[in-house]
Amino acid sequence: MSVCDHPNYKEEIKKLNYTIDYLKNYKKMFLKQKLKIDEAIEYGKGHYNSDNAEQFNELVINTSLQENMKRKLLDISKGLSKPYFARVDFAEEGNENCKKYYIGKMSLMREEDHDLLILDWRAPIANLYYEGRLGKASYSCPDGEISGEIKLKRQYTIEKAELQEIYDIDITTNDDFLQAALGSNKDNRLKDIVSTIQAEQNKVIRAPMWEPLIVQGAAGGGKTTIALHRIAYLMYHNKDIKPESYMIIAPNRFFLSYISEVLPELGVENVTQTTFEEFAFEVIGKKYKLINSQEKLSTIIENYSRYKNSCNDNIIIASSIKSSLEFKDMLEKYIKELEKDFIPKIDFKIYNFVLFTYEELNHQFIEEYSYLPFMKRINEMKKSLTNKVKYEKNKILEQIEREFDTEINKVRRDMEDSPERRAKIINLAEERDKLLSDTKKGLKTLIKNYISKIKTKSVIEYYIDFLMNLENFNKNDYINESIAYIKEYSLLNLLDKNLEIEDLSPLMYIKFLIFGLDEKINLKHIVIDEAQDFSLFQLYMLKQIINSSSFTILGDLCQGIYSYDGIKDWNHVSKYIFPKEPSNLLSLEQSYRTTIEIMDRASKVIGSLKDPRLPKAKPVIRHGEEVKVYEKNSLNAIANDIETKIYEMDKQGYKSMAIICKTLTECLQLKNLLKKHKNISLITGKEKNYSGGIVIIPSYLVKGLEFDIVIIANASKEKYTEKELDVKLLYVAMTRPLHKLYIYSLGEKCTML
Repeated sequence: MSVCDHPNYKEEIKKLNYTIDYLKNYKKMFLKQKLKIDEAIEYGKGHYNSDNAEQFNELVINTSLQENMKRKLLDISKGLSKPYFARVDFAEEGNENCKKYYIGKMSLMREEDHDLLILDWRAPIANLYYEGRLGKASYSCPDGEISGEIKLKRQYTIEKAELQEIYDIDITTNDDFLQAALGSNKDNRLKDIVSTIQAEQNKVIRAPMWEPLIVQGAAGGGKTTIALHRIAYLMYHNKDIKPESYMIIAPNRFFLSYISEVLPELGVENVTQTTFEEFAFEVIGKKYKLINSQEKLSTIIENYSRYKNSCNDNIIIASSIKSSLEFKDMLEKYIKELEKDFIPKIDFKIYNFVLFTYEELNHQFIEEYSYLPFMKRINEMKKSLTNKVKYEKNKILEQIEREFDTEINKVRRDMEDSPERRAKIINLAEERDKLLSDTKKGLKTLIKNYISKIKTKSVIEYYIDFLMNLENFNKNDYINESIAYIKEYSLLNLLDKNLEIEDLSPLMYIKFLIFGLDEKINLKHIVIDEAQDFSLFQLYMLKQIINSSSFTILGDLCQGIYSYDGIKDWNHVSKYIFPKEPSNLLSLEQSYRTTIEIMDRASKVIGSLKDPRLPKAKPVIRHGEEVKVYEKNSLNAIANDIETKIYEMDKQGYKSMAIICKTLTECLQLKNLLKKHKNISLITGKEKNYSGGIVIIPSYLVKGLEFDIVIIANASKEKYTEKELDVKLLYVAMTRPLHKLYIYSLGEKCTML
């Protein structure tokens, strides 16, 4: 049916045109207001007087207003092209009037009568659109639960201020509007989904901020997109928290480039976006050369070792132990040992005057300030020492004078006047004056001299010391067997000035417990994507740093390709990381990315592991081609077939394709065979930007990405065994396409297929 045939088409066109005209006029008015603010700031800067507090305050206020106006103007400009995407008609209980709410990415109120022209998608009442059905419904807001009846739910496709489609709906799942969105072709960036957020996704977005939220999300369930929308939602409802206090941790810079457009599209700027490695170096306060974790995984996948006298099993065991909470416990024991001898075993005194005994100082350090890092304890003790010196200074000087006066008076009393008597009195007076002078000088440097006796090492030196004495801090038999290897393996790396990602959490913990955090690290909420590849030690460290439970943790256990040190059960996160807080564990079971045929085939692959902790994804009702496996007798034959698929892709109008090989070595071989195609990019993991188009990429780098078409270049029995890592790598590769999946095998295909 044409959009013009909709019974309310004229009414909707009138509403759209009115809204756009209002936005245009609103923009003009806003620009005039902004121009005045700009001029006031320019004048304030040009005539700035640091002694004028009123002028300074005005400049600060105007600068803040200017920033808010910039963001508002950006929203208005975007709104001129697509002011809203949905409408909900809702009649509150006890009120005959049915209000029409047009939902968009911004809020717009008519100034004359405060009539709401556009409702922000993050507002409480917008929940009716995402979760309500026609008929009786309710939503929660600061005033409580508001009940009533939904009379109408409507969706719009509006592009460049033109109304293209109208859909009247009941629920948002599996409708024509969603199908149209899912059926569109993929370019090089992730997009926002505010118009098609489903009920289970909406629950994740709107979950309470201050409770730990753990999300098990199916491949294609929209975890990454939902995480970004959640940040936009939390910022809308917590305007007192600065954007910089929200942090997204993504797997790599390449992935951050891929998601870079979503937050700006949602009107969100300045959110901290980083990787765990980058954040760890910020906490530690120094950057070290890091052995890429993807290279290590590649080493394990390729089934050879980059280290002499070692094998894959040893590397995996060492990584697993260093990533564990048991290793964290061992480090805590080491720190406890350091604590016993951290301050010098001397009294704090000047000459014979003891201000604090060693026992008193040690009690302060170990007991009174035990809640602080070592160096911050020392700072508190310095305050105590300073106060003591100030308080005792005059008493000490008076005591010296008293003692010498007593001696002088004794000489006067016991000796008759004589040259010897006078000489003795003069000597005592001079000795007194010198001691008073030396004491005054000594009191000035007394604290500095005491503190200088506290010897510290660098974070890395403490870590080396810990590793060298590792066996002294272990009580676990299974770790005992690997301690010699862990020591040799880790210390050799450190001698070469190399670190692994497993070393970062221990280094962060040493910095945290001994030196404390820099004041600039001020986070209120952390969002972790691909969290199944994080270790419990990493999560523990992040919780220590944020000092709250305000986390959004999203991942898919089925895609846990770093399972040797990653999360194997979300209940472990609740139990060991948030033991005192009730964790909110939600699931995104629906997969919106790919077709039923592709997801069914992928589900059989992951199902071969027979692990009840690995949930099965549920595809939306979108059909496509059956997945076939083409067995070829040479890589050349596979490359020739892939060339045909590339030509077909261009003809069919698809925008993105991934040719996935198991390893980088295999990628290089295939790239060489496809060298006449200059537009194919090879992804190695070192890229910082994602360009889109056609890529050749190893299986361990493709997680989190999606493409119109995916070609798995070689899913042979030899390449993909029935081991957990191989099964998960194949599953990840199979769940990347939106529309088409082609699988090739050099010889016999793997048993999972």
